[in-house]
Amino acid sequence: MTKAYFLLCFYFNFFILGYCIDCFKCISINNDYPPCEDPFHNNYTLDIFESPCMGGRKGRDGLFPATSCIKITGIFDDNGQTVTIRGCALDSGTLTTDTELVRMSHCGGFYYDDR
Repeated sequence: MTKAYFLLCFYFNFFILGYCIDCFKCISINNDYPPCEDPFHNNYTLDIFESPCMGGRKGRDGLFPATSCIKITGIFDDNGQTVTIRGCALDSGTLTTDTELVRMSHCGGFYYDDR
């Protein structure tokens, strides 16, 4: 009985609810939101903690369980301001850079808010 109960609970928690990770989600432009910046300390940032963290997929409606937490940092070319973005993403199972944020190296430029 105990083994069957455990398997039922495992099935419900893993397959019905879905497996998902927790991540911090925030945006800081030119250090305007210090809890998002480095050095990052998660002991005072519970307002930006998302559990479970869900992400979108290109060409699909809805949100899906994330597989990776991400951090993107950069400097705007037009004015030299810094940007830090923390969030989550999911592995789409492809190897193309237009749909895959998790599996590919993304060193280089990017656009944020048409900048």
